Amino acid sequence: MRLRLTPERSEFYDLFSRASQNAVEIARLLVELLERFPEGTEELRARIKQCEHLGDELTHAVVTQINKTFVTPFDRDDIYRLATALDDICDFVDESAGNFHTYGVTEVPARARELGRVILQATRKLDEAVQMLQGFKDSSVHLIELRSLEDEGDRLLHESIAELFRSGGDDPLDVIRWKDIYEGLEEAVDSCENAADVLEAILVKNR
Repeated sequence: MRLRLTPERSEFYDLFSRASQNAVEIARLLVELLERFPEGTEELRARIKQCEHLGDELTHAVVTQINKTFVTPFDRDDIYRLATALDDICDFVDESAGNFHTYGVTEVPARARELGRVILQATRKLDEAVQMLQGFKDSSVHLIELRSLEDEGDRLLHESIAELFRSGGDDPLDVIRWKDIYEGLEEAVDSCENAADVLEAILVKNR
């Protein structure tokens, strides 16, 4: 066990905890939107946007805390990278939710709902790992499970696009529309893995 000569700054851990919980909430709202669509779409989009704004505010709070803290609990660049990675999840989910309005979607296929559920599971695993960050506890099991979910997201994306080209009918715009939406949802899954990579690097450096 390493002897720490610098004080723990709980403010950073509290902000990361709130940011990861916010990522879970925005993913949960996305799943609800996909499951209920088109019912309640406007209300859910507004709540998703609120979560996206909260993600921005938490990232700003982390940056502010970095600038006024002489001794941080771990590397300043890593603190910023983790805050940004957590915020990216919210940005991708918000963008994906907005695409349903942008592209004039009238119904949501089962594949999209499956991808939404993968995003939610991935954010939950990430949140579990983030809650273990203070004290640099071993969260490898959660991160491994998260990476399995990213593989599942890749599989669903490939199957969804293949299905699109098989059954796209006579409307090429429909193929383009859904290809973009599917890729956006998968990017949200990828952003969870990116945050997991940052978190794992922090743990390796500080054990």
